Amino acid sequence: MCTTAALALLAAALPVFATEPPETRKSPEFTLTDANGKESLLSSYRGKVVVIGFVFTTCVHCQAFSAMVEKLYKELGPRGFEPIDIAWNDNAKFLITNFAQQFGVTFPMYYTDYDHVMAYMGFSIMDRPVVPLVVVIDRKGMIRAQSPPQGDPNLQDETKLRDMIETLLKEPATTVSRKHR
Repeated sequence: MCTTAALALLAAALPVFATEPPETRKSPEFTLTDANGKESLLSSYRGKVVVIGFVFTTCVHCQAFSAMVEKLYKELGPRGFEPIDIAWNDNAKFLITNFAQQFGVTFPMYYTDYDHVMAYMGFSIMDRPVVPLVVVIDRKGMIRAQSPPQGDPNLQDETKLRDMIETLLKEPATTVSRKHR
């Protein structure tokens, strides 16, 4: 009987402990480095809806994610959607070109290291993240969704991601400020 009561209490408390999406926040700046060593800034994509995939080039889930995002890019790119893959596994610098060719990735692909990913995502050094990690940024440079360290299947689901991107594409890139007299 005690076990049943304890389980009922735990079940009632579960919604309180459920992971809530992060509050909308400004995307931190991030230096993007391509296979040739050329650097650019994430903020250079402001005005577009950006989906970042922090991937491992050797991960089958990341490969499938990149192929799915490529499909969305072909469809939604002309409307202002810009996906970016950032590989962060060992030797990513040398593997991203082959990854892009092998999986038909035509959108920008960069590389970085573990520390930069953890800092950008706001994760603790105690977190053990899974890949792919996904971040969705609106036209104003605000993070509207991001994977927790253990991942988020909703951000890897084509229909749900498409719906989120299409909603964000309908939003204006800037807000019109009105002067008060």
